Amino acid sequence: MPISSPRQRKTLGRVMHEFKHGELKSGPGGKAGKVKSRRQAIAIALKESGASKYESESENRRNLAKSEHKEARGETAQQEREGKSHVGARGRRESSRAMGGKDARKTTARGRKAARTRARNGSATKQQLYRRAKAQHIPGRSKMTKRQLENALH
Repeated sequence: MPISSPRQRKTLGRVMHEFKHGELKSGPGGKAGKVKSRRQAIAIALKESGASKYESESENRRNLAKSEHKEARGETAQQEREGKSHVGARGRRESSRAMGGKDARKTTARGRKAARTRARNGSATKQQLYRRAKAQHIPGRSKMTKRQLENALH
């Protein structure tokens, strides 16, 4: 087996943690039910971490990227069960400094102040600009940068 990166080991550990806690499911969308076999759990862990010897190099890279995105969005079974998808972080990331650090559930004074400053300066996020562009039916908005969206709206 090739040497795995720290990122791959983290994903491997997360999948095995899910298996130990009965959260690991198999099949498309987890419809095949809970994984009961340790060997199957290891196979799933290697596939998700992009370290499987049965996949091509590009497929392994794709699988690892998919897992990284899932972990970043807080959509893993472990994160969902442990309540690490936080409201202040738009129900996605585990936490942020404005949220008050580890596993914070409410916005802090610092986070509220940052939001007020953004509102006062009139600087919108790219997502907000995209929504406005969509409402005004501006073509090609999905490929525009934040600055291009601002210019198209003004």
